[in-house]
Amino acid sequence: MAGNGFGTQFRLTTFGESHGQAIGGVLDGCPAGMQLDLVAVQADLLRRKPGQSALTTGRQEADDIHWLSGLFEGKTTGAPIAFIAYNQDARSDDYAHLEQAFRPSHADYTTWAKYGIRDHRGGGRSSARETWARVAAGAIARQLLLSLGMEVSAYVERVHDIGMESAPAFYPRESVDAHPVRCPDPQRAEAMSARILEAKKAGDTVGGTIVVVARGVPAGLGEPVFDKLQGTLAHALWSLPAVKSMELGSGISGTFMHGSEHNDPWIQNDAGDFLTTSNHSGGIQGGISNGSDIVIRLGFKPVSTLLKPQSSVNQDGETIQLEGRGRHDPCVLPRAVPLVEAMVLLVLADHWLKNKGAQL
Repeated sequence: MAGNGFGTQFRLTTFGESHGQAIGGVLDGCPAGMQLDLVAVQADLLRRKPGQSALTTGRQEADDIHWLSGLFEGKTTGAPIAFIAYNQDARSDDYAHLEQAFRPSHADYTTWAKYGIRDHRGGGRSSARETWARVAAGAIARQLLLSLGMEVSAYVERVHDIGMESAPAFYPRESVDAHPVRCPDPQRAEAMSARILEAKKAGDTVGGTIVVVARGVPAGLGEPVFDKLQGTLAHALWSLPAVKSMELGSGISGTFMHGSEHNDPWIQNDAGDFLTTSNHSGGIQGGISNGSDIVIRLGFKPVSTLLKPQSSVNQDGETIQLEGRGRHDPCVLPRAVPLVEAMVLLVLADHWLKNKGAQL
């Protein structure tokens, strides 16, 4: 199956299925000699794990990382870094009714149409369980980038029709994680949580938006013309399950402005640094980072599995009534925050390594 790897200089390949024996990844291209904080990697993974609150799926997985290669005495060796986590709480019987049936808005039909075979247990490779390996690799990228002065933080901006009113900003992890919904606005977080639980009780689901901000990114990252920084970020972020929209900087709202409003004028400070007085561009111009914060807003659809009857079809084309079973997130947003961060981190690490050969 093609399409299981991402990146060029800093490349991740993932493997495993939702209800298989294990999930894991291989990260190639990480520079040698980096002292890796293994506890910090596990901490990133715990932000993604299932069963962490009433707002998420009830599946219980420890998600402990087991290191297979690429490390010696806690340092990266330059060899591929391989890691794995074993599935311990899969309940495949919950999916027995889907062996011949296609769930609405899932990858069931499209996978079957492409390959002529599919793993109906939890969606196989299309399950968000695969993203465990992305967060593990992203945690390694985070430590590399932090040593270079770059940081990435994401948060839930809106759930359904309940959203923050403040402009996108960089929030520290302790502010984001202060509430299980991962919104740094305490009052909005409580309202968002209530909306998710309301949908869960009704057997329904809700979506919303996540904002991610990268700061400390130097000017000059990006490879025109086909590997522009925003293009690679789009490739990375649109590869996440349930993502339906992406905006950079002012996004759609910028299309309502005149050019005189939208342009980001340049100034030079006393230290000789070039700065913009606004950031409608979202930190990227001409496909290259300009030194300002990179600001992205992502839209996530409501989870497709509903615990209420829906009309669908089976593999014989017969109309059926299908009702979701098992354990599912009523809203992906709280657990998607570390996923979004991971993909941005992987992109920035890859572009930073590529950029080292841009000038003599």
